[in-house]
Amino acid sequence: MQAKAIVSVVSVVGLALGGTACGESGGARGGAATATPVDNTTIPQGRRGGSVRVLAAGDVDYLDPGQTYYSFGFMVAYAVNRALYTYKPGDVDTPTPDLASGPPQISADRRTITVRLRPGVRYSPPASREVTAHDVEYAIERTFSRAVPSSYAALYFGDLVGAPQAPAARVPDIPGVDATDDRTLVLRLRAPTAPLVSAALALPITMPVPREYAAPFDARNPSTYDQHVAFTGPYMVAADASGKITGRRPGRSIDIVRNPNWHAATDFRPAHLDSITVEEGASDAGVASRRILAGDGLLQGDGPPPAELVRSAVQRTPDQIRFTPGGSYRMMSMNTTIPPLDDLNVRKAIIAVFDRRAMLLTRGGALVGAVATHFLPPGFPGFEEAGGMAGPDVDYLRNPSGNLALAQSYMRRAGFAEGHYDGDRELLMVGSNADPGRRAAEVAQAQLAKLGFKVKLRLAPQETLYTRFCNVPDANVAFCPNVSFFKDFNDPQSLLDLVFNGKNILPVNNSNWSELDVPEINRAMAKAATIPRGSARNAAWGAIDRMIVEQAGAVPWAWDTTPLIASKDVQAVANEYTTSWDLAYTSLR
Repeated sequence: MQAKAIVSVVSVVGLALGGTACGESGGARGGAATATPVDNTTIPQGRRGGSVRVLAAGDVDYLDPGQTYYSFGFMVAYAVNRALYTYKPGDVDTPTPDLASGPPQISADRRTITVRLRPGVRYSPPASREVTAHDVEYAIERTFSRAVPSSYAALYFGDLVGAPQAPAARVPDIPGVDATDDRTLVLRLRAPTAPLVSAALALPITMPVPREYAAPFDARNPSTYDQHVAFTGPYMVAADASGKITGRRPGRSIDIVRNPNWHAATDFRPAHLDSITVEEGASDAGVASRRILAGDGLLQGDGPPPAELVRSAVQRTPDQIRFTPGGSYRMMSMNTTIPPLDDLNVRKAIIAVFDRRAMLLTRGGALVGAVATHFLPPGFPGFEEAGGMAGPDVDYLRNPSGNLALAQSYMRRAGFAEGHYDGDRELLMVGSNADPGRRAAEVAQAQLAKLGFKVKLRLAPQETLYTRFCNVPDANVAFCPNVSFFKDFNDPQSLLDLVFNGKNILPVNNSNWSELDVPEINRAMAKAATIPRGSARNAAWGAIDRMIVEQAGAVPWAWDTTPLIASKDVQAVANEYTTSWDLAYTSLR
C-alpha cells in the first residue's frame, strides 16, 4: 500500500504484538555488487535543525488518515500523525505504544480489547486541544461511511459489534467502539477475533480525528477532511489559521513544518528536522536518483531508483543506499471480469508466457528481490506451506522466463485454435509514468503481444494509477502490471484477504485488482480467519495461497526488497514498517 497497494507496510500489534519483514537480496549481475541490508540496531544520534527535500514522482494518495493506503502516503502520515501503536526504525517484532500508554489488553474470550491512552498529546492549530479516546472512536467509525472509504476497515474491524455490513450514508454510531472515558477505548467484537483486530491498531485508521472539527467536512461525500486535517505528530502540513491545508499542491509539492503543539515529552520520535519539502513531479527516476546521489539534502520518495543506478550506487556510494525487506509481493493483476480474461485458461496462458525474470530486471534483478512463484514471500508465515521457493506444482509457473508453447496450448483450450488471441477487443493496461514502473509496463506489454493481445498502454503518476484507475473497478482496467501489496502485519491473512477475497471488492479504494470472486476461496478465507496463530493457521493460509495461484488471477513476479537512496549529507534512517525513509528520525549530518 504500495498498495500498501497501495502499498502499505504495517507489522503486528496483537498477533504477538509484532512481526518480521522478510525478503531476499543478493549480488548484481556479474557478482560485483552486494546489497547492504538495513541495520537499525543502533540508530545514530541526529543533529537538530535544517531541512531536507524528498524527491517524488507523484503525490501521496490522501492526507486523511482514514483513507491513506499507499506506502508513500504512510511515509508522510507517520511523520504528521500518531496512531495507537507505531513501529520505530528497527522494530520489526514489537510496535511501540504511541497514543496508547501500553499494549492492548485482550479478554480471555478474545472478544474485547481495551486500550489506555497517554495524556498530553495535542492537535495542531486550530483544533489545538488534547487528544482523547473519543477521537479514536470517531476516527474508526468514520471509515465505515461512504464519505470516507477505507480499503481495510471492513476487513480488520468488521467484527465490531454493530459495524455496518456496507458503507453507511453517514458516519455511523458503532456500539462496539466505545470510549468509556477520555483515556480508555474499548472494542467489543461479535467473534473471537481480538488478535487480528489488535494487529490493525498500528494502521492509520487509529490516528485520531476530532469529531467537532471534522464532522462538517465528513458530512460531504466525499469528505473534504483531506484538506483540513488536524495533525498530532511532530510535524504537520502547512495550513492557514482556519486549518485549511495550504502546504499541499497536488502533483507539485507538500510543505511539512513543525507542529507547534507537539511536545517531545509525550513522544519517542526525535524529530530532528525543522522542515521537509516533498518535491513532486520527479517522474524521470534516473534524473531524480542522480540528483539525490550527487546532491545535498535530498531523499528518495515514492519511486525506487532505476536498476542500473541501484547497481552503481551499491558499488560506488554504498553508504548512500540501503535495502529494506518488503514482506510483500509484486504482480501483474488481470481483471477477471473483462473478456477474454474471464476465461481461466486465457489467464493461465498469460502466466505461462510471462518472462518474470525480465520483469524483475526492470527493478534491479537479484539486488531488489527474487522471482516469485506464488504470493506469500520467503520467511513469511504460510510460505513453506504454500510450496516454498518452488511454489505450487502448476506447469504455467515452472519456467520463470516463460514458455510460449505451453501458453499457446492453454490458448487453444480456451478456444483460440491458432494458439493466440484473434479477437478485436483492445485491453487497457495502466502503468506508472516513471521508471522502473514504466519499464515494467513496457515489458509486460511485450509479453502479452506474444499471444496476440491488443493492449492500450496508458501511463499515469503512481498515485493516480491507483486512485483513478487500478483501484476503481468502473475504470475497466484489464492489466495493472506493477502493483504490489505489503503486509499490514506479520500474518498471511494481511497479504491475501484484501487482494483476493471477493467480499473486499469496493467501488473505490479497491485492492482486489483482479476482482477475483471465487466462493470456494472466500469461504476458505472466512474459516482460516478464525484459526489461532500457529501451524494450523499457516497451513490454512498456505493452502489458500495455492488456491489463488490455481485461479490465475494475477502474475506473481517478484518478492520485493526495497532500495532506498539519500544524499551524502543526510543521515537517513530507514523504517522497515513503511519500507521508506523515516522522516521523524532522519537528520542532516
